Amino acid sequence: MTSPTPPATAEPIVYIVDDDPSVRAALEDLLASVGLRALCFGATRDFLAHPRESAPGCLVLDVRMPGQSGLDFHRQLGALGIPLPVVFITGHGDMAMAVGAMKAGAIEFLAKPFRDQDLLDAIQNGIARDRQRLAHEAAGAELRARWATLTPGEQEVVRLVVQGQLNKQIAWQLQLSEVTVKVRRGQAMRKMQAPSLAELVRMVDRLGDAG
Repeated sequence: MTSPTPPATAEPIVYIVDDDPSVRAALEDLLASVGLRALCFGATRDFLAHPRESAPGCLVLDVRMPGQSGLDFHRQLGALGIPLPVVFITGHGDMAMAVGAMKAGAIEFLAKPFRDQDLLDAIQNGIARDRQRLAHEAAGAELRARWATLTPGEQEVVRLVVQGQLNKQIAWQLQLSEVTVKVRRGQAMRKMQAPSLAELVRMVDRLGDAG
């Protein structure tokens, strides 16, 4: 049975939202020429209605469109649970608009006509950032899964270990034998796949509230 492709290594997708069909077609052809898959939409509502795949991606947004503008939509992405990096394209932009978009987290703000390579570079930057985000999320999910395999007693010992307490101190605090503490600590390190105490501390730190 073939294992599913991890999201961070899946084929990237470039989402294009522009109300001009000719622009969408041109961008789709440009991306295809460098081996990038594109999904095109004429409005933000069409983009939202389309199910998104678990793959690294980048969102190319036109600034001015009928209905909701690209700038307004960009401000809502976080609340909508869409962490895609955004590249703005526009035929009606100005410096203040560009500065505002970049401060809001956009990767790039390109005025039409722009060089194809500038857009491709911005998109590749966005995909690289999103790939990194997905890899970080996958690593976090793996750590949480490992933590869930620990018994409550093992978790309790680990929490005290990472606070810097010695086995005998933990044994006294939990009313256990020191041998039991050592066994739980060893089992926890095995289950967490932590080669050292320092690495176990780093893992629990990354777990945050889960730890």
